[in-house]
Amino acid sequence: MRRTLGESGIDVSGIGMGCWAIGGPFHNDNGPSGWGEVDDDESTRTIHRALDLGVDFFDTADVYGAGHSERVLGRALAGRRDQVAIATKWGWTFEEDTKYAVGGNDTAAYVRQAVTASLDRLGTDYIDLYQLHIGDLAADRAAELLGTLEALVEEGKIRAYGWSTDLPDRAESWARDGAHFAAVQHDCSVLHGSPEMLEVCERHGLASINRGPLAMGLLTGKYTTATQVGPGDVRGSGVEWMTLFGKDGRPSAAHLARLESVREVLTSEGRTLAQGALAWLWAVSDRTVPIPGCRTVAQVEDNAGALGKGPLTAAQVAEIAVLLGS
Repeated sequence: MRRTLGESGIDVSGIGMGCWAIGGPFHNDNGPSGWGEVDDDESTRTIHRALDLGVDFFDTADVYGAGHSERVLGRALAGRRDQVAIATKWGWTFEEDTKYAVGGNDTAAYVRQAVTASLDRLGTDYIDLYQLHIGDLAADRAAELLGTLEALVEEGKIRAYGWSTDLPDRAESWARDGAHFAAVQHDCSVLHGSPEMLEVCERHGLASINRGPLAMGLLTGKYTTATQVGPGDVRGSGVEWMTLFGKDGRPSAAHLARLESVREVLTSEGRTLAQGALAWLWAVSDRTVPIPGCRTVAQVEDNAGALGKGPLTAAQVAEIAVLLGS
């Protein structure tokens, strides 16, 4: 299964690998922003296994691990750059030495500073998809960045650009004026559908890159109400947007109950629960590219196994909608 990122001509596997977790620990004033400790050697093996299994789209951000995710990804892809598409993001400033995320910078001047730093960490001379990471930036302010982004395309430093945002009106604003605007990265899973954003992507010919396709792990089936994430894990940070886990690091009982209501449909045809969740995303739109996060070989093998099983049927999607009351 293949997808094209908007009208950019960038061809990618129907599933990507999200690289937030492989960045390891970092933090901000609200607490941990990473997913806890990580083994760089296992991360490298995971990236290589993804490639072996036909996954050739890797999504990261400069702030993940305060630069560490980009460095690990760049080292792992050395000598194989022409086999993959790399997406990264900018907008949040950070200190690499302290692993501290400082705050946002939405200026055009910072775009050039950030892209230069990302190219260096990734060990490449171009980025396939460069994404704005400030999701709620005012549309008029974001419009001021388009000229710089178009110039970076002309210079060959990026092939296309996108916006990581959950606000459809922001995506609309760039779709009107951004010639090389190719993709929106947004939260979307069977537990949190995003019909308005999917409609924007379909209407404007944009790729829908699905952040959180496995609901931060809940849709793997490995979590119960008794499970608790470890220290340094963003899921237990208690930040306002974290609705899937509580401040105690335990999964939301309500979301676990919703998951149980659709488990049988998602695991049909021999799929694992995670594979069914990915199959749902492919079924709701032909624009979707889920990017489940991975930090072990076993995780990427399970996720990549969904490619061979394909999307759910329209009847299954309808059944899930009824079961979830959506």
